[in-house]
Amino acid sequence: MADERINNAEFKRLSELCESSSSIDAELYNKYEVYRGLRHPDGRGVRTGLTDVADVMVNKEVDGELKPCAGELYYRGYDVKDIVKDCMSSHRFGFEDTVYLLLFGDLPNHDDSAKFNELLGGRRTLPTAFFRDVIMKSPSVDIMNSMARSVLTLYSYDDRAEDLSPENVLRQCLDLIAVFPQLAVYGYQAYAYYKSTSNSFFIHDPDPKLSTAENILHMLRIDSKYTKLEARVLDLALILHAEHGGGNNSTFTTRLVSSTGTDTYSAIAAALGSLKGPKHGGANIKVIQMFADIKANVRDWADDDEVRAYLAKILDRQAFDRSGLIYGLGHAIYQISDPRAEVFRGAVEKIAREKHRDDEFALYRKVEKVGADLLAERRKSDKGVCANVDFYSGFFYQMLGLPQELFTPMFAIARIAGWSAHRLEELITTGGKIMRPAYLYVGDHKKYIRYEDR
Repeated sequence: MADERINNAEFKRLSELCESSSSIDAELYNKYEVYRGLRHPDGRGVRTGLTDVADVMVNKEVDGELKPCAGELYYRGYDVKDIVKDCMSSHRFGFEDTVYLLLFGDLPNHDDSAKFNELLGGRRTLPTAFFRDVIMKSPSVDIMNSMARSVLTLYSYDDRAEDLSPENVLRQCLDLIAVFPQLAVYGYQAYAYYKSTSNSFFIHDPDPKLSTAENILHMLRIDSKYTKLEARVLDLALILHAEHGGGNNSTFTTRLVSSTGTDTYSAIAAALGSLKGPKHGGANIKVIQMFADIKANVRDWADDDEVRAYLAKILDRQAFDRSGLIYGLGHAIYQISDPRAEVFRGAVEKIAREKHRDDEFALYRKVEKVGADLLAERRKSDKGVCANVDFYSGFFYQMLGLPQELFTPMFAIARIAGWSAHRLEELITTGGKIMRPAYLYVGDHKKYIRYEDR
């Protein structure tokens, strides 16, 4: 579709009318105690449902009062730090076991794990000619849009697309979990081919015997080569991104859309649209862009005062994108620490050492500390500031040589596990109730004016 800019006076008039009719006085939210963003003034989310999939802990009761605590994240009751620690210490890939845990409620034993890995490996196949007929024919500059289109198109290849029985929905979810790496990587290969002056491109079929993390690197690199550390830290990233409770935007979207009784493909495509947003899954790209700006404008990365002065310029809207934000610092719910960032930081340090980029990692650590101190000084609230998982994930993907276009799709490849668990929980336990929250009308009721009298 052509990119036609409408700049005439009539469109400008219509645009101004639209803007004025869409604006609601912020004071009305306070008057009627309506919480914008579905968040209380203290940052707590407005409770909208129940779940047994994951628990995000940010407060603990002390002397009868809730006090902020170091963040904790539990998958089906298990601390994600323990999941990661066990996988790393035993030198095995754990994302597939995490998918099993989220879908089926408990940790798999050795036999369960082997059978489930074989099951997923055997489902890493797209329909015949799907790449040629769907992915290659409509390449997109944003791979999240390419993935959403592919997911919606897969509906047409499913003879039981509308069957909402738990068994069938589970089958659909497993199929999507298995092929998400291909939808992402192949979507990028198609885009890269069309934007390049080269007349060639490569496509590697997934290897059913490889883990999800290994397959991503195998399919993405022309020589299919990668180090064990690269694959294991990518696996760790997938584990940490697999789930984050029912209240995060894309998971809530999954549950909201699922409550209508729509098909799995429509629900997951909607979740992809949510995750694409820069305030959600796209945040790590902004972190990378911000650090590129810092590197270009701070001469001595080891100088606390120089780093602090430049971060102050960013906060004062005098530098970078003039948003006044230090991307990657702060979180909607975590105040003391984001457990995912705590775990990821150490693994990223190892990769930085392997890639001889220790000086850049040191800059990240410095910005994390100095930026948090600076934000704490400037904020009038007592809410703490910590690095979130996006602070380090983009740097890690960059060190892997992943193109920036695939940063957010990596998040989707992991989070499809959580979306699937929540879709199943919504369909099975809520009794088919459609979500229908109330919005308070604050406009006037007007007498209708006939067309001939206007």
